[in-house]
Amino acid sequence: MTRRNVALIAHDQKKDDMVAFARDHQAYLSGCDLIATGTTGGRIAAACPGLDIRRLKSGPLGGDQQIGALIAERAVDMVIFFVDPLTPMPHDVDVKALMRLAIVYDIPMALNRATAEILLRQERTGSSG
Repeated sequence: MTRRNVALIAHDQKKDDMVAFARDHQAYLSGCDLIATGTTGGRIAAACPGLDIRRLKSGPLGGDQQIGALIAERAVDMVIFFVDPLTPMPHDVDVKALMRLAIVYDIPMALNRATAEILLRQERTGSSG
């Protein structure tokens, strides 16, 4: 099986959820090349020291745009982005651009834990839907 390039992003109010998700799926994620925005990647690395994570800038400082560029270069296979829909984001345009690129390049993108669970279950079984 080819190593998957998985991007992990979480808004501030969802970082604990992302850390819990990564901890619960550490066995699968250890077989992936992980890319994360700065703070999210740091939190996951602290909780899951066995995971090798390429940390980019934090989202508001350009991390979302860096992941968008990687999507455009076909260097991301899946995005798991735990979004906080209840808190205004000053970099909302960057988030929308990232989502638009995932749609344009047909990259699977989970915006909450329930969808992320489905994506990983599909990856494990090799099914397409």
